[in-house]
Amino acid sequence: MPTTPPASLAPFLTAADVPLWEQAEAFATGEAAARVERMEAAPHQVERTLPQLMAELGWFGITIPAEYGGMGAGHVARTVLIHRLAVVSAAAAAILQAGLIPIGGLCHWGTPEQRAQWLPAAANGTVLLSIAVTEPHTGGHIGGIETVAVPAGNGQWVISGEKLHIGNSHLAGLHVVVARTAPADTTASRALTAFLVEHDRKGVSLAPHRARLGLHGFSASRLILDRVRVSATAMLGELGQGLHVAQSSSIVYGRPNLTAVSLGLHEAFVTTTATWLSARPRYGARLADLPVVRDRLGAMQARLQEATCTAYHAVHLLDQGVPCDSVLIGAKHTGHELAAATGRDAMELHGAHALDGDYALQRLFRDVQHTYAPAGTGEFQRIHLANTALGVPTTDWSQRMATPSAAARGQPAAA
Repeated sequence: MPTTPPASLAPFLTAADVPLWEQAEAFATGEAAARVERMEAAPHQVERTLPQLMAELGWFGITIPAEYGGMGAGHVARTVLIHRLAVVSAAAAAILQAGLIPIGGLCHWGTPEQRAQWLPAAANGTVLLSIAVTEPHTGGHIGGIETVAVPAGNGQWVISGEKLHIGNSHLAGLHVVVARTAPADTTASRALTAFLVEHDRKGVSLAPHRARLGLHGFSASRLILDRVRVSATAMLGELGQGLHVAQSSSIVYGRPNLTAVSLGLHEAFVTTTATWLSARPRYGARLADLPVVRDRLGAMQARLQEATCTAYHAVHLLDQGVPCDSVLIGAKHTGHELAAATGRDAMELHGAHALDGDYALQRLFRDVQHTYAPAGTGEFQRIHLANTALGVPTTDWSQRMATPSAAARGQPAAA
């Protein structure tokens, strides 16, 4: 693992991103690596120590403005953190990335009072956030949301419904809940509203954490809302803007975050395989010396280089304030597809050794499956990309939610 950024990333990184890379590298190879075996051995348990340690470093405040106690470091910086973590532990990276999505929504849609109340606690990690959109019967189809919020008089709303696959479900102290506030036949662009709901509010409960295919230690469970009463001041954005809150948070934060997780896993596939092939004797030499094997490994490296440039180029544009929704969507799609292809090659090149439960490759292969469906499946991404090809007008959230330019954050890193 490179302890400093490779020269190929110099055009995308500022001088401030380099020590962040080094810090993330040290944390990943130290704190995260020390806990991977334990997390894999106890998949029914939620990992709580790593998020506390990341909070102490201020990583949950990476994109929170300095006035609220955050780093205000931009989108390339958060990609650096998630990417370097995911090389060692995709579960640790998932904890961080899932917490950053609703923080982004709060930064851009919150009232001054909401930001003042919640962002300092989010920045120092004393309150982690989740975003609750997906539901048991409708999946990620936002327009089909069945959770409802009805007015109860005196500026109160009552929320009832269930949410599923909620990242950091068992760690979050505050949930961003998207609910239906208009009749079912109302178009989704006006029918949904987002609310800030504390985890300990009456009527809020969680289904038990269960082991999933991968990302052991990361909680993504069912959130149950049974006639939860909140004030109108808990509304994030305005009445009827819930679709906008969900879509913008997913495009500007969710997709780049998952791209970074895919990238870290992709890198781990390549380095793990190269190490194995270099040490495995065969026919008086090493497996790595066989031309047919080198052909496969070379294809893996080519995909990794493409995925790396794609991931960092996308968030670099975001930091520059360039409209890039389609690029962010494409990066998420491409990142997963390339990582999954490299994962298949890695499994095949390892032969039966890839199937050993105590070898890292099995964990990596299980974990990469978790970067496909969240924030939209491949089909969903391709529909968006087709709209771009056809010139279909869309709201460009990357421009509307732009952060200060990279030039304002510091000078580009030296090659």
